[in-house]
Amino acid sequence: MTAGTAVTPDYSPAPETIAAVLSRGARPPRPSALSSSLTFGWRAMLKIKHVPEQLFDVTAFPIMMTLMFTYLFGGALAGSPREYLQYLLPGIMVMSVVMTSMYTGTSLNLDVSKGVFDRFRSIPMWRPAPMVGYLLGDMFRYSMGAAVILVLGLILGFRPGGGPAGVLAGMALLVAFSFALSWMWTMFGLLLRTDKAVMGVSMLVLFPLTFLSNILVDPQTMPGWLQVFVDVNPITHLVAAVRGLMAGRVDGGEIVWTLAAGGVLTAVFGTLTMRLYNRR
Repeated sequence: MTAGTAVTPDYSPAPETIAAVLSRGARPPRPSALSSSLTFGWRAMLKIKHVPEQLFDVTAFPIMMTLMFTYLFGGALAGSPREYLQYLLPGIMVMSVVMTSMYTGTSLNLDVSKGVFDRFRSIPMWRPAPMVGYLLGDMFRYSMGAAVILVLGLILGFRPGGGPAGVLAGMALLVAFSFALSWMWTMFGLLLRTDKAVMGVSMLVLFPLTFLSNILVDPQTMPGWLQVFVDVNPITHLVAAVRGLMAGRVDGGEIVWTLAAGGVLTAVFGTLTMRLYNRR
């Protein structure tokens, strides 16, 4: 051995030392799928609490859209803004909430790009919980957006013939469909590289779906070739169902069509989203 060379002896902790730092209790049970999803839903709510500017898209945007379309087209299409409001408000509520749903994909993309989801994947829990939590948290945003438009509409003179029950049923159907549609944006959030790309593609899909529908005008006034697209547009059937519920005319066919479209969206894009998430 060379002089001056320090030799570090091997360290072997005593068994009682190891036992002191290890938990002697039973390992806590793995959280259920529901518990994990609700936890991440609460996380989404806390993000809104700490960054309240996120609520601008469900407050300022719906108010601006309602006022603009009511007073821009009301006189020309229905003779007065108040008369047009009875037709417009359910449609503009659908437009605002559906457009808000695309922010699910942009928020998800930001978390993925920052590496947050890599840390989530190391936690022993139900794997889809972070994404389901995002969607559950965003349902609060959808409900708030619909409520803001309803309150403004009542102030401007909207009078729903279906009463409180019809209004609540219409809003519940809208939120349920938006939840299903959000799966499409979560797929884009995982598939595309930047949040700006997610927003651009989402708007490219949403603009034809919302404007080429029965939101602003009766489809009977459109050219025949355009009515073909409008008639198969899921947003058209959603608006018809919500409008009927709020007016007190329950259209079972439109409600079933809307629920079926929501089920297809969830089945297709939910499955694709899970595959993309598991492969990342």
